[in-house]
Amino acid sequence: MSAWTAADLARVDEADELRISSYRPDGTLRPGVTIWAARVGDDVYVRSAQGPGNGWFRRAVAAGRGHVSVGGVETDVDFATPDDAVHADLDAAYHAKYDRYGPGPVGAVTGPTVPAVTLRLDPR
Repeated sequence: MSAWTAADLARVDEADELRISSYRPDGTLRPGVTIWAARVGDDVYVRSAQGPGNGWFRRAVAAGRGHVSVGGVETDVDFATPDDAVHADLDAAYHAKYDRYGPGPVGAVTGPTVPAVTLRLDPR
């Protein structure tokens, strides 16, 4: 596993959305999905706004790895389950970045129900 560079993290911060894809069992990349992302420290996270049944989330968990495109950064990632301790800080990061979109959209990716649908994106 490698780490996000400072430049990559700045691009994640600047971008409203990233494009995320998972790998199929045959090694080909699925079509990308546009999603919000936030960072805490040097880590980048995504959450499924429609819960654990959302197709992209189920496929990401099953595959364990994928690809991310954000602000000109293209990188393969591992999808990891984050430590429980990060969720309060991650909620705050989502609020800071996305509250301008209103409580409905931000509420879908913050609060007590989303830790189970949170993935940390670890560059490969």
